[in-house]
Parts: sequence; structure tokens; C-alpha cells
Amino acid sequence: MERARAEHARPLARRPLVTLLTAAALAASGLTALTSAARAADADLARNGGFESALDGWTCTAGTTVTSPVHSGTAALKATPAGADNARCSQTVSVKPDSQYTLSGYVRGTYVYLGASGTGTTDVSTWAQSAPDWQQLTTTFRTGPSTSKVTIYTHGWYGTGAYHADDISLTGPGGETGQPPAAPGGLRTGSVTSSSVALSWSPVPGATGYAVYRDGARAGTVTGTSTTVSGLTPSTAYSFQVTAVNDAGESARSATVTATTAQRPDDGGGSSDLPAHALVGYLHASFANGSGYTRMADVPDSWDVIDLAFGEPTSVTSGDIRFERCPVAECPNVESDAEFKAAIKAKQAAGKKVLISIGGQNGQVQLTTTAARDTFVSSVSAIIDEYGLDGLDIDFEGHSLSLNADDTDFKNPKTPVIVNLISAVKTLKAKYGDGFVLTMAPETFFVQLGYQYYGTGKWGGQDPRAGAYLPVIHALRDDLTLLHVQDYNSGSIMGLDNQYHSMGGADFHIAMTDMLLTGFPVAGDANNVFPPLRPDQVAIGMPASTQAGNGHVSSAEANKALNCLTKKTDCGSYATHGTWPDLRGLMTWSINWDRYANWEFQKNFDAYFG
Repeated sequence: MERARAEHARPLARRPLVTLLTAAALAASGLTALTSAARAADADLARNGGFESALDGWTCTAGTTVTSPVHSGTAALKATPAGADNARCSQTVSVKPDSQYTLSGYVRGTYVYLGASGTGTTDVSTWAQSAPDWQQLTTTFRTGPSTSKVTIYTHGWYGTGAYHADDISLTGPGGETGQPPAAPGGLRTGSVTSSSVALSWSPVPGATGYAVYRDGARAGTVTGTSTTVSGLTPSTAYSFQVTAVNDAGESARSATVTATTAQRPDDGGGSSDLPAHALVGYLHASFANGSGYTRMADVPDSWDVIDLAFGEPTSVTSGDIRFERCPVAECPNVESDAEFKAAIKAKQAAGKKVLISIGGQNGQVQLTTTAARDTFVSSVSAIIDEYGLDGLDIDFEGHSLSLNADDTDFKNPKTPVIVNLISAVKTLKAKYGDGFVLTMAPETFFVQLGYQYYGTGKWGGQDPRAGAYLPVIHALRDDLTLLHVQDYNSGSIMGLDNQYHSMGGADFHIAMTDMLLTGFPVAGDANNVFPPLRPDQVAIGMPASTQAGNGHVSSAEANKALNCLTKKTDCGSYATHGTWPDLRGLMTWSINWDRYANWEFQKNFDAYFG
């Protein structure tokens, strides 16, 4: 675990393709000057072109609004392209056939585009190669003889950094927009869980979509007449409304329905008897690794979950997991098997959980076949039974998990190593029951990097491991006790503020944890969102000392991260999307390294939560 490094796989840079309209081309296409009579009937048809109402009217793959810099008013668009996404923002506007239009806007950044498509004649675009300050872009077009709608858009270029846009206008005669649809009727609730409420309503003639409101704030849009609102807090009352939307606008809101989420099940995920704030650590049970061997009986009572590192396969694809205790030659003070098992029972009697952790840096596990899956289940069961353990920690690293090229939906995975792992864990859960403790310790590359990249990407060329843990976490979220992502040995990762965050301070832990508790669109797709986890399912992974791994932070920085996430204080420059006093706690690599560093990590945890 401690030596693994997350690597960013970035697609090859693409050169911008630019359409240049010369004066001759303009004349040939009939784009002549407007008459004074035509100008008198013109209007600005772009909706919310100044982004004063957030992204209302716009559909963006990776955009948000900011208060600085702005060209005018109080807001502007900021959008950040990724390796497989040019951060396009667009809206469809009603226009008149055979009419002249001028598209204009102000932009900042490198390779910023403004254009129109679906014109019925020649689609146009204009661009700024480099605009360190606000620069106006303008282009014109004429609609075709039967064109009634045109899409205007702005975008950047792949991997070239964020761009800004403001005061976008489309000037010309307005089209026939009709009337907004009627308000939806028949809004009702369906299945209600501790974290979600299902809604449905009657269809509205003329509606092209529906907006869903939760407690008065827009929670999302859908095209059908049902949805499930997720990421809710257990035992909490919520109110819901919906509106119908078409090109002419949005209807009045429906009647309000209310629902109270269910109480969190006491026996769910094997977490009910963990303390409200838990300390998780890995115990080098099969090796010393320079930190020295720590006997199970010598682990202080502060540690609530003890992960035995590591169970490893006999070969990468066998699924046959073995747990070998540290040999005397490497660990002269190692206890006997009988003493080890007795110490485990004593920890459990004191309310602690002891798990077998599978994988680690050297333990590559690829369940490529159902036979390997079944062997995994039987061999892991044998380890759990022999030592009387409470459950399983999945610490797959390196090349254990990757996505096939056609596996693009984290909610419906196809790749055998993913599908077989999910199936194996569900089988273990069913065998041992509700008290089975399941934890996971993925690297940021396999989780938060999924905000930008997922698998090989739309055009291929990306690292197939990017975001590969997301389908596993999602499929097992109802069985998951704790997710403690390794916020160390990581490259820089983009947070929900579309800024890159690096290890070494509270900011990285705040941004990475906020993503898990808020949820995020996968690969920038706003229609494919990884739902948030419950705060009691999340712990923050940190190295115990400078020797334990890259990204160690001081106790003061660790406390800043906890203050921000649980109290919304000490947040620095990153604005979290909530406050989570039920955040479960901290995980560290490792108990051995913390002992080596005079128990600094443990002592600080005890002082903070004591």
C-alpha cells in the first residue's frame, strides 16, 4: 500500500480544428449586412447569457458559475475541459427561418470557442487562441428555409485548462416559442429508503423534460415521469415538487408531496457496533517492512478496526488467497498462532473489529473467471474461519481492477474482474450475515479520478483503471461498512471545484472526502452521477508518519480537515458542499508505522474525538 503511486493517464493532445469564414465565403453564403428595418425587430434570444441565474438555460458537461472574473454583472461561466471532454455549454434557441442572426460573447482563456449548429445553412464558429483578458467573439449566420431552432454553444479544448465566458447574446428575430407547459399533476412518492425517495407524476402534453425540486431547490432534471432522489439523510422529512419544461420555458410548480426517509438500519453493513468515530489501521501481520513487528496483543485499545495486511493470491488470476504470518526470520518477536488467535478474540471481546485485508501493493488479484471467483470465496472464507475474523477489507491496487473498452456505465459493469469481485463479496456477505464488516481502501486514481476520466474514455487512449473502483463501491454500497480512500501516494486530483488538489495539507483531504459525501458526475457526465455515500460509511485515509507514505500531514493539518468536514471551520480555499458531523473517522497506513513514530497519529485522534 505504502509504495503505490497513482498515475494520470492523459490522452494525446489534439490540435484545434478551426473553421474560418473569409469575407468571400460570407458573401457567397448570403450573410450580408442587416437592414435597419430588420435590426429594429431584432432581440437578444439567448437565455441567461450573462449567467446571472447560475446555469439556467444552459447544458454543460463540466461547467459552473463564478463571481470572479466577470465581464459584467455578478457572475460568469467557468468550464474546465478534460482529456476526453471539451467542456461544452449549449442551449437551444427558437429562431425564424431564412433570417439573419449575430452571435456574440466575451471569453477568457486558451482556445475558447463560440458557435452555432443546426442553422440549416452553414454552421459557424469563432474562437480565441489566447485571451488573457476578456475578448469579444462575434459571428453571423443565416437560418435555412425550414429552420426553427438553433443550438448556440461555447467550449474549450481538450486538456488546455479552464475557460470563462460571459454576456453571450444571439441577436435576431425571435421564433415561435409557444407557451410553457402546464404544471404536472399526480405527483406521488414510491419506495422510500434511508437515503432515497422515489417520485413519479403524470405526463404533461408538450413537455420535453421535467425539473425536480427538493425543499424548494432544484435537485435535477429528467426526461421521463419518474426519478429517485438519492443522497438523503436518514430519518429526515423532505418536500418535493416538479415542473414541466419545454422550449418556451418552465411551468408553475406542482403540488407538494412530503416523505420522511427511513431510519438507518441498525444491522446494515456490519457497522452498527462501531463507535461514532472510529480509528482504523493496518497491522503488518505478514511482514515487518522496516517499521518492526507489532504483536496483536500490543495494539492499543484506541484502534477500533484492525486490518491484517495482507492476504495475497497464489497467482494473479487464481483467486486463491493465502494469509501467511510473518516468519521468525523477519519478525523475531512474532507470537505463536495460538497467541495470535487469542489476542484477536480479546480485541473482539473489547468491541474491536479484526479483518483480513486482501491485496496491497504486491497482491494483484484479478478474478477473470467464475472459477477464480468461487475460489476467492472459499479461500477467503477459510482465512476468516481459521482466525475468527469479523470481515474483509478490499485493498486492490495496481492492475487488479481495470475496465474493458466497452464498459462505460459504472451502474451496469460488464468487465469480468469487476462483476466477479462484486458477486464474490455479495456471496461472503450472505454467508456471514449482517454482522459481516466490509471495508475498502482504494487509491484516488480508482475513485475520485473518475470525476474526469472513466476507463478508456469515449475515444480510447485513457488508462482503463481510471475510476475502476466506482462500480464496485456502487454495487456494494448497501453492504459497505467503511470506504477509506488512500489520500496518499497520489497524483494531483481534480475536485468538485474543478481545480487540481495535491497532497500535503488539509485541502487535499477536504476536497477528496467532499467528493465522496456529495457525489459527482462520472467522466463529467451530468446524467451519470455517482451518488454520495453516508458520512458514517466514510473515513479519511492518511499515512501515519513521513516514512509510511507520500502525503503525510501534520496533526494540525489533519485536524483542519476534520474541522472543515464536520464543523465547516478551517476550510481554507475549498468550499465544501455540506457539513458531516457523522463522518466515521480516520484510517492510517499503518499501526506499525504509528508505533515507530511514537503513536503520534493515534494520540491526535484520541485527543480530537476524546
